[in-house]
Amino acid sequence: MKMKTDIILCGVGGQGILSIATIIGEAAMNENLYIKQAEVHGMSQRGGDVQSNLRISSNPIASDLIPKGGADVIISMEPMEALRYLPFLSKEGWVITSSTPFVNIPNYPDIEKIKADLNGLENVIMLDIEQTAKDNGIPRSANVILLGAAQKALGIEYEKLEEAIRRVFGRKGEAVVEANIKALAIGKKAQK
Repeated sequence: MKMKTDIILCGVGGQGILSIATIIGEAAMNENLYIKQAEVHGMSQRGGDVQSNLRISSNPIASDLIPKGGADVIISMEPMEALRYLPFLSKEGWVITSSTPFVNIPNYPDIEKIKADLNGLENVIMLDIEQTAKDNGIPRSANVILLGAAQKALGIEYEKLEEAIRRVFGRKGEAVVEANIKALAIGKKAQK
């Protein structure tokens, strides 16, 4: 089966963007898919914007950069960051984003306007992942809730992401693995 998914991961440093990329990459490699990831920007600065292009395909991938209008999925840990990368989203593309702003600049735009702009899109899932993670006793796994919500849009089988979580977090112990498996399941329930 041929598959190609171009993903933009974005957010703010320290929110777990790299963990999401690692899990997706692990799942894709386990499926013997080709994967390319562009450099992540801003990760050395906690609170700075972070963005990564992740391309997965059953065929070899020439470039690690996603062209404007070419992204199938934007996964964003922060709503303003989701808006920032909309020019890269394809017409049928999905935006899966946190609804909670990370206000790291003095002139942060009006959050209600941001939410209205995002809700105007055809394919959007917006979740309060921070509160959901806290309510479920897994405050450090909010990012994986977002990944669970994005699973169908990514075109990766749910079980493959579960297996990837076990491999990626295995060295951190069973409690960390189980918290992230729980987060993935919570996110999956939010899929459309």
